[in-house]
Amino acid sequence: MNRKGNVITIVLTGLVIIALAVAGGGFYLFQKEHAKNLDLQVQMDDINTRLKVTETSLEDSKNKISDLQLKLQEGKVQVEFLSSELQIEKSGRQEALAKLEQMQADLDEQKASRADLENKLNQAQDEGRKTQEQLNQLDMQKKTLEGKINDLEAKTRDIELGKIVVSSTPETQIAQSGPTKKGKKVKATKAKATKTKVKPAAVTSPKFAAPTAANEGKVLVVNKDYNFAVISMGSRDGIAVGNEFSIYHNGAYVGDVKVEKVHDSMSAAGFVTADKTKISEGDKVVAKSR
Repeated sequence: MNRKGNVITIVLTGLVIIALAVAGGGFYLFQKEHAKNLDLQVQMDDINTRLKVTETSLEDSKNKISDLQLKLQEGKVQVEFLSSELQIEKSGRQEALAKLEQMQADLDEQKASRADLENKLNQAQDEGRKTQEQLNQLDMQKKTLEGKINDLEAKTRDIELGKIVVSSTPETQIAQSGPTKKGKKVKATKAKATKTKVKPAAVTSPKFAAPTAANEGKVLVVNKDYNFAVISMGSRDGIAVGNEFSIYHNGAYVGDVKVEKVHDSMSAAGFVTADKTKISEGDKVVAKSR
């Protein structure tokens, strides 16, 4: 019995030792597993923290992506706007180039016109100089003619015109008494007028009156360059500026003149309706009836 008891005791002791060994091993494994769990928990916490940080970063990235997308959209709009502006600028540049070419063409045309005008101006200046020379020559001729008129007037101041009598014959003639100088008396001879009834000399225009002895004279000088004639009646004959006279050449009417300047014994009259080519010195001048 004792032997069985010892065996049981040994077995029990072995079991206890095994149990203790198993318990110790289990505790050791538990401690080791617990340490691993703690370590894993720390790692998990760290991972969770990193995950949260990552999620925050991801959210920030998403926000940045949204902002970038908005900016990209705005950039596209600006690019489109700039493209349209560039297109408009290109069109404007092309239009400006076309205008510049047109302006260049106009400038060339103006240069050509200016050269043409300068040539014409030079020609006009040459013609002006020639005209001025002609005017100077005419002025000299005018002064010479005025000197002659003054000389003629000075000479006629000492001469009194005789009485003029017009015959009634068809061949109208002027019978003038011999001139009487101052200080000498000379009798005037009268032309006898025939009583034969004849038709008066033909007159080209019916509106002019027939010549009379009381208001007639003669053409002293004809200046065709300045279009005037000098007649042998002046202020002492009652002639005034504006008086009109008819001119007769060999009894035929050739036109009218109008007094423009009056001297004592003569007047200068401009041509009104006369053909100056038909007027000659010595033609009869008759005052027009009013």
